[in-house]
Amino acid sequence: MSITNLFELLCGMAMFMFGMALMGDGLKKAAGNQLEKFLAKLTDTPLKGILLGTGVTAVIQSSSATSVMTVGFVNSGMMKFRQSIGIILGSIVGTSVTGWIIALSSIHGAGGWTDLLSTTTITGVIAVIGLYCRSFSKRQKNLGDILLGFVVLMVGIETMSGAMAPLSESKAFVEILTMFSNPILGILAGTVFTAVLQSASAAVGILQALTATGAIDFDTAFPILLGISIGAAVPVLLSALAANTAGKRTAFVYLIASVLGVIVCGGGLYIINIFADLPFMTKTMTSFSIAEVNTLFRVINIIVLFPFIGLLEKLTCFLIKDRKRPEKKELVQIQLEERFLPYPSLAISQSKNAVYDMAKTTVNSVKSCFSALEDYKDEYLEETSLCEQLADRYENDIGTYLMKLSRRELNKWQNADVFKYLHTLSDFERITDHAMSIAYIAKNNKEDNIVYSEKAGRDLGQIKNAVNEILDLTVEAFMQEKWQADDRVAALNTVIRALCNRAEMHHVRRLQAGECTLRQGSDFGELLTNLERMAVHCGKIVMAMIEVNADSYRIHIENGDPISIKGSDMEKTVREYSLKYGLKTDSAVNI
Repeated sequence: MSITNLFELLCGMAMFMFGMALMGDGLKKAAGNQLEKFLAKLTDTPLKGILLGTGVTAVIQSSSATSVMTVGFVNSGMMKFRQSIGIILGSIVGTSVTGWIIALSSIHGAGGWTDLLSTTTITGVIAVIGLYCRSFSKRQKNLGDILLGFVVLMVGIETMSGAMAPLSESKAFVEILTMFSNPILGILAGTVFTAVLQSASAAVGILQALTATGAIDFDTAFPILLGISIGAAVPVLLSALAANTAGKRTAFVYLIASVLGVIVCGGGLYIINIFADLPFMTKTMTSFSIAEVNTLFRVINIIVLFPFIGLLEKLTCFLIKDRKRPEKKELVQIQLEERFLPYPSLAISQSKNAVYDMAKTTVNSVKSCFSALEDYKDEYLEETSLCEQLADRYENDIGTYLMKLSRRELNKWQNADVFKYLHTLSDFERITDHAMSIAYIAKNNKEDNIVYSEKAGRDLGQIKNAVNEILDLTVEAFMQEKWQADDRVAALNTVIRALCNRAEMHHVRRLQAGECTLRQGSDFGELLTNLERMAVHCGKIVMAMIEVNADSYRIHIENGDPISIKGSDMEKTVREYSLKYGLKTDSAVNI
């Protein structure tokens, strides 16, 4: 083999791997992220998971990509570990489809009109169509990438095969291949080779190209294929280094399934060969026979493991223990997966879950600070503080994540979701800040033995109840997208402002009458301000949602003016809330 053949081989490998990547990316974009959405759905049974994993991997042509995404789903809490096992097993089978695509390169015409059916002719036609779609059709640009990726892949295989053909005359090369007929050496070589390439499909493709030398027999190819299945687990394991326990288990189950498949299928075949001397062990392999053996091995592997999925789960959990729970109480944060950024629908879905958890954290912080105000305990202050810290982290992490996402190509609805979440993060976080301030006021009251008068307590009780209600309405509207709640939130916001004004006026009168001391009311005004600001932020959250859905509700926004939601329904709702919280209708702030 000359130096020219070596560079020709490297060129073919580069074209082959680039073609695989281009075709896979084009397929994912053309599917509009529907494949990833299906993958993210919770599967009812392991069989559905296997079928789903097989189908998705067959399309994107990478078991590593499917498994890495699945690790991300489990790590972010979008999927449970047990539900991921079926998808992982399915991806092991689905990756064999690439081998059949590569095998097409061995089809040649017999001359005459049959040349029209040869791979070279078909590839040429596909290249012309792909170039047209890629260059002249915006709508079919992704289809162009798929077709051109296929063309580059096929040309790369042809180039590698041509470069390796002279090796059939090399005695040294034949001797090296003979070494791989030793199962242990063959498995080790396949594992290392695939780990370096980071792609089982690429490793199988190169093995198929080697068949052009005529020196690859079954006894050599089979252990290499076994090693390829193990080596494919390396990129999945690397992707889970920073994952949580469930994410690590999902990655590790890929390795366990591959190793068990090698032990069961490989060990079984070699044991049978000892006693039966199987005739096909010395059969010369072709590109098609490599694809056949690779697929058959993987299908048998999954069939054998399928009844033992429960045991596979227990084994993985035994090998990767749960992390010890910290002695100090802390709240768990939903992790945002950077690997989902290329798939906007997944990234937005994950962001939505995180923002929803932030909303629930906000509710918990308010309830905790109100408990501290009623009957102060250090645990209430600690709970409020933890919620406030978690909200701070969420605001920073989600905001940064969404800003990265906004720089990608998004459709109209995806842009609307990003806008909505970005414009509500700060309001949820500010509510927790006000809750923290109220908790500290409660602590000061406890330390200074300050007790509010009965009338002051009654005013505060009404305001707290109203704030609880407006927060519940806001979070419910936000999480369930119930836009009809806007008038209730706006009306209640108006009533809370009036309740705070009334409470402050009552407080001044009690001070003038000597019913309250300055010490008792030192933080009363600040307390009312925090409560009122909570309601204001609830109103801003709903306003952001209405603005996003303005087209749907035919609300016109001009010159940056705020959206108007005034009307007879609004006035009626204000009167209802005024009566509910003991406020005279004529004392409510005009709307």
